[in-house]
Amino acid sequence: MARIIYAEDDELMGEIVRSTLAKDGHVVGVVGDGTSALRAIALKLPDLVILDCSMPELSGIQVLERMRLNQALYDMPVLMLTGRQSDKDVSLAAYAGADAYVKKPFDPEYLLFVASSLLEEGRAGGNI
Repeated sequence: MARIIYAEDDELMGEIVRSTLAKDGHVVGVVGDGTSALRAIALKLPDLVILDCSMPELSGIQVLERMRLNQALYDMPVLMLTGRQSDKDVSLAAYAGADAYVKKPFDPEYLLFVASSLLEEGRAGGNI
């Protein structure tokens, strides 16, 4: 069982991802904006962070950049789960420090596979 923070402003998508990961025994907290995500991440120190790119207040990329500048959060594995499809978006996320990138719509089994891989390997296993 892992503790996961998922930052997503779409409530339905938040519930789909939470439910998908809960079936694998994980506890998922869903927050609706980047500022709340950063606060929850710093407070809870989850095993994995999943970020949407497009959110109010701070984007997923901005949250990720701030995490990578914070010594306490630097090594935390981060999965970008987003509707942004371009190679440029993938490259920006990798440059910011994302460990994996999954595009929406996603296959729930693939999401579980990527999340499990990141949880097992941690940040060292990240390879967008």
